[in-house]
Amino acid sequence: MPIEQRFHSLEDFLASTMSHVDGVLDDGWGFKFPVKGREIEATVLFADITSFSTRTLAMSPAATLVYVQNFFAWITAEALHGRPGIVDKYIGDEVMVIFSQEFGSEDPLTDAVRAAAAMSRHDVHAYRPHIGIASGRVIVGYAGTALRYNVSVFGAPVALAARCAAVKPSDPEKIMSSTIVMPASDWSERDLNDVLPPRWFEQSDGTKEFDWQPFELLDERSVLMKGVGEVTIREIHNGGMHFPTRSAEDRALHSLRSLRANNRYWPRWEVPQSSKGESSPVHALGLPE
Repeated sequence: MPIEQRFHSLEDFLASTMSHVDGVLDDGWGFKFPVKGREIEATVLFADITSFSTRTLAMSPAATLVYVQNFFAWITAEALHGRPGIVDKYIGDEVMVIFSQEFGSEDPLTDAVRAAAAMSRHDVHAYRPHIGIASGRVIVGYAGTALRYNVSVFGAPVALAARCAAVKPSDPEKIMSSTIVMPASDWSERDLNDVLPPRWFEQSDGTKEFDWQPFELLDERSVLMKGVGEVTIREIHNGGMHFPTRSAEDRALHSLRSLRANNRYWPRWEVPQSSKGESSPVHALGLPE
């Protein structure tokens, strides 16, 4: 019986498999650069935080760092833990995850949609992520020069997934916690209840009932995407909404206050003055008094 092989990073995957291209080229001015990578069929998932800039505008840099790290930790724990996706990168408030049969997925798109649904379903901090998904042929390859290399995924599905994440709902007045957008051709003839089966809910008396299905698959519609053109998409909306007693912003600020109280945060700039003319560590944290 073969041993299941799982990769924890794109670097692990590229080092453990045969490359489809491996050479050194010239930039035209005498500077050499390598081209090394492996082509695969994959599904790309992009997710980011709704209104990130607005929600963190008044935060200190340290508080923003806590806020973003909390988001990434939550995604890892709720949506990616135990799933065969590999995180390509974290960029600001965005995360990019790759699913492929070569990483262990039987159906990469279904795994991506289920991961996206888990982000949405367990969004207890109300990040309300925008999620875009696209499938196709990509290459896992080294990017950079001798100054610095990393491994990333390149190809049209990467740009398309990012554009899908940026699609605005057709009805801006509709209440929803998050959206999952993908090209209609990727969804094809799938049934929503097969991809996201309704879950059983156990009552206090031990009996079980079907939980309310919060996800709704919308009809096809065409949208114009920058640099891509007109794309026919399918959208999955989550009508369930979390109203946390403590927002993600407040959680970040109070976490930073805790770090300072335990002597794990040492501000390097001058502490602003309070309205009474006294130094205020609360203001230094970006916290309201």
